[in-house]
Amino acid sequence: MAEAIKRAKLASTMLKVCTHSGSFHADESLAVFMIRLLPKYKGSEVIRSRNPADWESSDIVIDVGGKYDGVKFFDHHQREFMETFSRDYQTKLSSAGLIYKHFGKDIIRTVVDLEESEVELLYQKIYKEFIEALDANDNGINNYPREVEASKKFNDKNITLPAIVSSLNPSWVTDPNDADFDRAFQSSSELMGKVFLNLVENYGKSWIPAKRLVQEAFDKRFEVDKSGEIIILERFCPWKEHLYAIEKDANAQGVTKFVLFSDSSGKWRVSTVAVSSGSFDFRLGLLESWRGLRDEELSKASGVDGCIFVHASGFIGGAQSEKAVLELARISLKQ
Repeated sequence: MAEAIKRAKLASTMLKVCTHSGSFHADESLAVFMIRLLPKYKGSEVIRSRNPADWESSDIVIDVGGKYDGVKFFDHHQREFMETFSRDYQTKLSSAGLIYKHFGKDIIRTVVDLEESEVELLYQKIYKEFIEALDANDNGINNYPREVEASKKFNDKNITLPAIVSSLNPSWVTDPNDADFDRAFQSSSELMGKVFLNLVENYGKSWIPAKRLVQEAFDKRFEVDKSGEIIILERFCPWKEHLYAIEKDANAQGVTKFVLFSDSSGKWRVSTVAVSSGSFDFRLGLLESWRGLRDEELSKASGVDGCIFVHASGFIGGAQSEKAVLELARISLKQ
């Protein structure tokens, strides 16, 4: 009897997260998972219902209810709804985008420990790289003109996350109120949540630390060479995307010509910087006369001891030491 009373008291104080019953989709599957990451909603009860009485008795209502107030109701199906993530976007939000827009920074803080400026950076990054596509998919927005879509070489629709979530729904012959739908929704929400958490953790524990390293190297560029056109990474990391962004923020686009870093074997590399992301053209290459040379032949041609190679295209080279690759970069700047 005492245990039953305890359970009843717990149920009466448990917060309720409501979404619609019946078939489910990727957006509310993720939205429900995200909101339950917050301490306030941790362990909350998930109710799937289209009954207005259940909406009113719930603490937050997602993807149902015909309202959006940014406090309790987070539906996007209203005719007049035109909310976007910010002025920088035109994609109309789904329930995933709505929950992320209002709670995303707090959600990120529960997953990774970052400086506040980094939380803002990751908040923007996650929306651009992941959430926006879910918003677009749920709102029926094509990523390409229809004529491009029609020319696709193969059918890839069944390997997208929304398609995989859709396939988790019970068969159409199943009663929409059947408990199988609720169990399947739980699986769907966990799937979307795992993908989301993996993305946040990877960005927070890998992408953000890489930016720190590139920023530090960029800030010390005049200590490396008076030209300020060479940076040395404390350790190798994915640097290209960050370098373009850091240069832009510093109003110094195009200034960096060479990036130096050690490789996994302890040897050193000197890399050129592409004109733009995805381009094979570089801002400044290693000397033409060195290209394709190796070892002693390269050391003799360059006058730098300990050379290993310069690629035939001139976009990267290697040497035994930091001192050697720095000299290769400095000589190349004079061309």
